[in-house]
Formats: sequence, C-alpha cells, structure tokens
Amino acid sequence: MSNGGQAGKSSTSFHFVAGLGSGILSAVLLQPADLLKTRVQQSGHSSLLATIREISKSPNSIRSFWRGTLPSALRTGFGSAIYFTSLNALRQNVARSNLLRSIGAIDKKALPSHSSALPKLSNLANLTTGAIARAGAGFILMPMTVIKVRYESSYYAYNSIAGAGRDILRTEGLKGFFAGFGATAIRDAPYAGLYVVFYEQSKKRLSLLVHKVPIAGELSKGMKGSTSASINFGSGILAAGLATALTNPFDAIKTRIQLQPRKYHNIVHAGQKMVREDGFKSLFDGLGIRMGRKAVSSALAWTLYEELIRRAEHVWTHTEVSARAL
Repeated sequence: MSNGGQAGKSSTSFHFVAGLGSGILSAVLLQPADLLKTRVQQSGHSSLLATIREISKSPNSIRSFWRGTLPSALRTGFGSAIYFTSLNALRQNVARSNLLRSIGAIDKKALPSHSSALPKLSNLANLTTGAIARAGAGFILMPMTVIKVRYESSYYAYNSIAGAGRDILRTEGLKGFFAGFGATAIRDAPYAGLYVVFYEQSKKRLSLLVHKVPIAGELSKGMKGSTSASINFGSGILAAGLATALTNPFDAIKTRIQLQPRKYHNIVHAGQKMVREDGFKSLFDGLGIRMGRKAVSSALAWTLYEELIRRAEHVWTHTEVSARAL
C-alpha cells in the first residue's frame, strides 16, 4: 500500500491469509533457533554450543532440532494472522479519525513510499497500535504458546501436543495454559510497538538512501518490487534487533515461569529470583539466539506480508480500472 488512503482496498480476509502464510513459513524455517533459545533459557547455565552438542547427541539429531515445529507453526502462523489483521484495522481507524489526525497521529511528512503496506502514522500511533494488536493476539494464542515452550523443553517428556495439553489441564487447570501471560504481554506489547516504530522509521530513511528521486511527487511513479522487498527486509532486521535487545529480560522471565510455574510465581518474583540465583546476566540469556531469530523471522514475515498485500492491491487497482473502462 502506498498510503493511508489506499491501504484499505485489500480485504480483511486477505490480510489474515497473508499474515498466516508469512508466519508459518518463518516459524518452520527458524524452529531450531527457537528450540535452542528455550533450552538455553530453561537453566541459565548452559551455553549455546553446549546445548547444540547435547541435542546433536540424540538418536534423531536433525529431527530433534525441529521438535515442537507444529505448535510453533500454529502459534506463529495464527498469531501473525490475527496480529496483522488487527494492526491493519487499528491503523485504518486511526488514519480515518479526524480527531486523531488533528492531534498529530498521522505522519504528514512521510514520503508516499510504495514499500509500505501500512498507513503513515506518527511514532506514538505506531507504538500504540502495534502494542495493542500484539497483546490481543498474544492472549488468544497463549495456550498454544505454553504448550510449545513445554514441548520444546527437556523438562517435560511429552510424546504429543495433545498429551501436553491434557497434562497441563490435569495438573494445573485452565490457568496453566496462561502461565507467564503477564511477562509475555509486557514483552510482546512493547516489542511490537517498538518494532513498528523502528520499522517505519528505517523504511523512511532507507528509501531516501536508495531512491535517486526522493521527491514525494516523483515517488508516485512507484517502486520496483525488488527494491521494495529489499528495503522492507533490511528495515525488518534493524527494527527486530533493536526491539529484541530492549525486551529480552521479559522473554527470559516468561520462559522460566512457563517451564517452572511452581518455582517462579509471577513476573517480579521470577525476576528477583533469577537475579539472586543466576545473576543479572540471566535476564539476557538467549539474547543472541533470540535477536538472530527475531531479526530473520520478523524481516521475513513482514516482507512477505507487505509483498502479498502490495501485489493484491495492484491486482485490485487493475481490476477496478478495467471495470471502469468497460
């Protein structure tokens, strides 16, 4: 989408499908990194190399690195679908709101770059809409998140996803499926908000560097698909790296709570206990893995999503023009 006015042409269902596809693809490709992050964070003592060696010694080493792929793909796929659909709806409402427009929620200075599938909003509006959309998606998918983390961990010997679900329900009740939601929300909401802010700002600046004609009027001719995708992917990597580093402590705390809910009671208790027993560095366990995985997965998911939406809007516009010509 090139601007807020055109941003709403593709249907809500297509935003859902585009988000679903991009989420599943990134989850499957990067499952080994997600599993390694969980294993490193579960103890706070194992190094990345030691964890890789341990998994490699298992009978089915290659398959072991993709343990938990199904719950991860379902969680990430549907999470991305719900997130992108919600984010698009929120941003469209903000872009159309005269009240929010009057208080500066719209970025009037933004170039109408065709690399974006989102309306141009202010940093505060980007932060808020991203955080709200992610928190909502996170709550809906929380049961699958808990099952995924438990299934990936070596603490539990679950033979199937259904078995994991039954065990959690039997031993902890329904609340067990929402263990660590507080830490997850505090991690994901700021992460998503910061990501959208950094992502949009990075695209704006990369567009100025890449384009030979950075004049708004001349940009109306459009941007080549390859250039658009490159800008989106590069912006995704930069945004994910920054947002991940700022929110990693909540990710480490969330993992401990979900794996050992009887030992770690809540966010504050878990954080204090981790620092006291394992040192301040335990809050940044798995940072390198998470940063690498998030950078690639977010960049891949957003680039694919924006490209699908861009192509859909191109087809939509072409169809409208053809219909009017008849």
